[in-house]
Amino acid sequence: MKTLDFKPKLVSAIRNYNKQTFMADLMAGLIVGIVALPLAIAFGIASGVSPEKGIITAIVAGFAISALGGSKVQIGGPTGAFIVIVAGIINQYGIQGLTIATLMAGVFLIGFGLLRLGTIIKYIPYPIIVGFTSGIAVTIFTTQVKDLLGMQMDAVPSDFIEKWIAYFQNLTHIDPWSAGVGLVSVAIIASAPKFSKRIPGSLIAIIVMTVVVLLLKQYAGVTSIETIGDRFNISSQLPDAVVPELSWETIKGLVAPALTIAILGAIESLLSATVADGVIGDHHNSNTELIGQGVANIVSPIFGGIPATGAIARTMTNINNGGRTPIAGIVHAVVLLLIFLFLMPLAQYIPMACLAGVLVVVSYGMSGWRSFTALMHNPKSDITVLLLTFFLTIIFDLTVAIEVGIVCACLLFMKRMSETTDVKAVYDEIDLNEDADMERGNLEHLSIPKGVEVYEINGPYFFGAGNKFEDLMGGFGDRPKVRIIRMRKVPFIDSTGLHNLENMCLMSQKEGITVVLSGVNEKVEAVLRRNNFHKLLGQENICNHIDLALARANEIVG
Repeated sequence: MKTLDFKPKLVSAIRNYNKQTFMADLMAGLIVGIVALPLAIAFGIASGVSPEKGIITAIVAGFAISALGGSKVQIGGPTGAFIVIVAGIINQYGIQGLTIATLMAGVFLIGFGLLRLGTIIKYIPYPIIVGFTSGIAVTIFTTQVKDLLGMQMDAVPSDFIEKWIAYFQNLTHIDPWSAGVGLVSVAIIASAPKFSKRIPGSLIAIIVMTVVVLLLKQYAGVTSIETIGDRFNISSQLPDAVVPELSWETIKGLVAPALTIAILGAIESLLSATVADGVIGDHHNSNTELIGQGVANIVSPIFGGIPATGAIARTMTNINNGGRTPIAGIVHAVVLLLIFLFLMPLAQYIPMACLAGVLVVVSYGMSGWRSFTALMHNPKSDITVLLLTFFLTIIFDLTVAIEVGIVCACLLFMKRMSETTDVKAVYDEIDLNEDADMERGNLEHLSIPKGVEVYEINGPYFFGAGNKFEDLMGGFGDRPKVRIIRMRKVPFIDSTGLHNLENMCLMSQKEGITVVLSGVNEKVEAVLRRNNFHKLLGQENICNHIDLALARANEIVG
């Protein structure tokens, strides 16, 4: 029985911990906490919850992910990828439904880790990841157009196409002051890296534009610029832990969105951890990481938070500023907690247009347009999965996109795998120079006796391979007495392959043809034996190599 694969990196990191490492982690955690502040507020508001819920998520989930995760430098919290999902769940099920779905997602993530699925999740096709990530980016940008331009309009439609129709219909209702704040914020964030490597552009933009808006309101009489305080009541009080009431009907209805949260959280966190490994030269424990993410998504909603996962941008900020152990992530959570307790009321003065600008830049970074355009030069099957996932994400929702995308990718994978298996007929003689399964001495060729057909399977014997026999069997002309099937290049056989092989053998026997298997390896022979092929064909008709198979064929023909 396999032991539990749960080994938090924090445990091994503190064994040889010293003052120098702590000072590096402290500085990195302080900077990452400041970086995370505007993002947590923006992600919270964009998801349809109050700004403090975004910070609470970064505090609670960020602490749990660092303390219990399988990566030394992973920074967790709310991310842009969840905006679309969270907003959709709130629209359909309300805040209570989001809380329950996040709890369920946490349980799913823990289950993924306990079942050691961490490595399997990494194999989700790249076109699906790029497709839904780009789709999320477009959706985030679409949701921010109203606040970015300060449009004076009624409730924005939830449908993607209807949103853009409404935007074009309200182009005359743009507030120039708010639009100016939004666009200048984007410019500041985009240009900030040229002037400051440590202080994030989003924080600079928020500080600068908040001061500018306060001055405009105080001295220029500009009152049309909406701030967080105009839309939300800001609270700096920590919420009590509340476990929602659960019912079987509610759980059944939320399985799909909860599974979407879990899968997306697993993908994003493991991708972030993998990228971090390449930078610091470490190896994360994927199953421990999933369990840590699961605990974080159980604790976060209990304290009023939203779904969380590993954040690539914040993780890289942590690495670039010297963070090398989970202590940096814990410090980041403590910094956010102190800001929440003592400075949260100041958030009411932040302009909504500025936060929209932050998210516009985030959406651009998420879009991965270079990867998207590069994939457009790949095989048509990859392009199909990419575009299907992308358009399903923006037109419908991420749940549908992931489900359909994975199904399509699996079908295309099966098609490709079936094409890798080749079944060919061998006429007249066999070239022994290519045969590793043959005790051939000085012979170079081996003639095929009259009345014997030889077929060779090259590759795994599963779905699709059996049908290829039917296309070849009519090519010999006269009905044979023996069919030799060479399986020396068959590494394994699945249930579909077994079924096809059995049907072919039974069909041959009805026609009075003896089937002889040649070059069967031990693994495949064990599968055949468990399925009683030695009784169906006779043990003497299952041979180790071609010379024995031909000798057996000569006996039957003679």
